Amino acid sequence: MTHSTPTRLPRLAWALAASMLALLAGCATPHATTVSEELPFDEAVTKATDGLAGQTQQLPAFLARVESKLAKRGVVLDPMLDAATGQQTAATALLEARVTERLTTKFDQFEILPFQSANLGRALYLLTGTMTRVDGTAAGHKRALQINLALTELKSGTVVAQATALARDEGLDHTPLPYYRDSPVLVKDKVIEGYARTSTTPPGQRGDAFYLDRIASATLINEATTLYNQERYVEALGQYRSALATPTGEQLRVLNGIYLTTAKLGRSAEAEQAFGRVVALGIAYNELGVKFLFNPGSTEFWSDSKVSGPYTMWLRQIAKEGTAARVCMNVVGHTSRTGSEQANDALSLQRANVIRQRLASEAAALGARTRTVGMGFRQNIVGSGSDNAVDALDRRVEFRIIPCS
Repeated sequence: MTHSTPTRLPRLAWALAASMLALLAGCATPHATTVSEELPFDEAVTKATDGLAGQTQQLPAFLARVESKLAKRGVVLDPMLDAATGQQTAATALLEARVTERLTTKFDQFEILPFQSANLGRALYLLTGTMTRVDGTAAGHKRALQINLALTELKSGTVVAQATALARDEGLDHTPLPYYRDSPVLVKDKVIEGYARTSTTPPGQRGDAFYLDRIASATLINEATTLYNQERYVEALGQYRSALATPTGEQLRVLNGIYLTTAKLGRSAEAEQAFGRVVALGIAYNELGVKFLFNPGSTEFWSDSKVSGPYTMWLRQIAKEGTAARVCMNVVGHTSRTGSEQANDALSLQRANVIRQRLASEAAALGARTRTVGMGFRQNIVGSGSDNAVDALDRRVEFRIIPCS
């Protein structure tokens, strides 16, 4: 850690304290904090945050006080996510706000810096965090949320502190933020999966390399997504294109952002080209989940043209890119948890058949290389059964690449 020498401390005292801090800081790896009791949300966040901060305070009390006076520990916070969906929601934004407030008011050694590329060189730590629903049947917790927080040393990529707590899912709003609400696809790719893994990595181990190698482009993606959520689409498009131009910028979130912003700006040709790139990347990842919404209990697309209007273009691009890649695929239909299992199995298969027929009408050769599967609600990602924007991903159609036999 590098500090500027404060003028109020004698140089000798500074040198001695810094040497002792460096020596003692490397003596032991702290243990992760685990809070297994299910608590109210704010209490669970407080305990997880305090545990996280406490793991960085392995020094004798007087030395910890000296260090806090010598210099703040800069922290950049990559926006927190729902680990199951990869989305930012109103609830993950609340988690982020609560953690930030607790760190900055209770622990004066931390300074939260904006998640910008210029601050990556200034900050000591990267803060990540996720929440995800716990399976009540398997774990004995009804509608519980597991919160995971991690502090990773930016220079080494080593996780220095990690905390887990269970929170009651009471009164929380899981509505996706606008970018994720508007997204046509599931944007949970290898980067997002790496973010989630880093948030659960024990202290002393390295965070996910695939994710950490893309932190610089992640700052641009965050700025672009913030602009999109503020309906500043021209500026957002510029930022997404800047992110794409970086060495690690070809990510699903970036290409999806370019599609969304060009569509919002009415640039139809650019939007279709961008969606084609989204599809191509999804095929390269061997799986693409698309939010085709149907009228309740029906195989007819959603009646509101503002929602279903782009579907014909989406299908055209899926057919085009699937044909160009010469892939075989399963078209997998999913439904939300409303209704019986038997009815949902049948309905999801019927909807998958509709999509397959539409693809075959666009590209007969691809139609011959596809099969249909109905999963009902057995592979729900959200599982709320709310049939609104919260669980839109549960009503998706997936295109899973399979070997051609």
